[in-house]
Amino acid sequence: MPVIHRAERSDKRSAEKRSDRGMPRSPDTSRAASSTALSSAQSTALSSPASSYPQILPSDKVRSLLVKRSGKTDPAYGVPPEKRSLKMHMSLGAINLDKTSGPTSHEVAAWVKRILEIEKAGHSGTLDPKVTGILPVLLGDATRVMDVLLLAGKEYVCLMRVHKPQPKKRLLDICLEFMGPIFQKPPLKSSVVKELRTRTVYYLDVLEIEEQHVLMRVGCQAGTYIRKLCFDIGLALGTGANMEELRRTRAGPFREDETLVTLHQLMDAYTAWKDTGDESGLRRVILPVEAALSHLPRLVIADKAVDAICHGAPLAAPGLLRLETDINKGDKVALFTLKGEAVAIGSADMNSREMLDSKRGIIALTERVIMVPGTYPKAWKLAERDASAAAGNAAKP
Repeated sequence: MPVIHRAERSDKRSAEKRSDRGMPRSPDTSRAASSTALSSAQSTALSSPASSYPQILPSDKVRSLLVKRSGKTDPAYGVPPEKRSLKMHMSLGAINLDKTSGPTSHEVAAWVKRILEIEKAGHSGTLDPKVTGILPVLLGDATRVMDVLLLAGKEYVCLMRVHKPQPKKRLLDICLEFMGPIFQKPPLKSSVVKELRTRTVYYLDVLEIEEQHVLMRVGCQAGTYIRKLCFDIGLALGTGANMEELRRTRAGPFREDETLVTLHQLMDAYTAWKDTGDESGLRRVILPVEAALSHLPRLVIADKAVDAICHGAPLAAPGLLRLETDINKGDKVALFTLKGEAVAIGSADMNSREMLDSKRGIIALTERVIMVPGTYPKAWKLAERDASAAAGNAAKP
């Protein structure tokens, strides 16, 4: 598994897109003023102690499953994700890709399309050319869930160089001050609005300090610029600091585990399938789209509600069978069938307790449909079938 290595000192900023927060690198005569401004901003942003913030990514939150009512699914409709045909599996696939240093994220996505001979693939969360690590790539219709992955928390391992030697305790104390909400401003070359904004650092663990080099693990909100974080730590220290190397180790539900694959492994699996017809390699390197939604609160719905949601209808209370705890109104939720198939992404219109107790009303508003309409029959057809079955049973002696 690739790890962070100490790189040769480079003056080029090519590892990752980072912001300038409105305080560009200043000469020594103005560094004290910049440091004072940074300290003021940090004291405003950190209105509560760092220890008051959960030191985990939001996707790591443990939830319990609540049963609203029982239900059963008809095996004649739909199919569990692991039993999809290879064609369907690839059209609703996600790859936990290990990006190497060198290519851009767009080039990597283009290579995936070329390797798999498909028309549509997209990456979630851009990494700059020299940055390595997890780059989720979604295939075909799975690209519909791109937005919820982009907003998921990220984790990085970063090698920072402090420009002057500092006592270990001072380094640790200053790094601790950057946990919780911080102010950052996107860089000039970024595609977002150049305005000061707040981003949350969920945890910042210093793993090792060797002379002027600091190795640290950072869990942060999407859109946090690690290069700028290093620069700001340098200002707070009064010595200056810069990021020398960066690797992304988490992106929402994707992490460095057995699902992490390289482009070479993807190419080998596809070639093996083309040459021998063996699908096992491709099914190992390509995950079902449901893997990209495991960080979202889950709602399990009845078969009769599926087709309406596939046509954009909201989820009403009678269609909900199971739900997870700690859902608040406005939260993004993932809607699943009893077979485990992803149906849609929605926005909760009630909290978990209200969902569990409600007998009528709208549970969630559908925002992005994943499943193809017609996969499950319309509710009135299911009602007709059930009525016919009941009448047949009643006619039997």
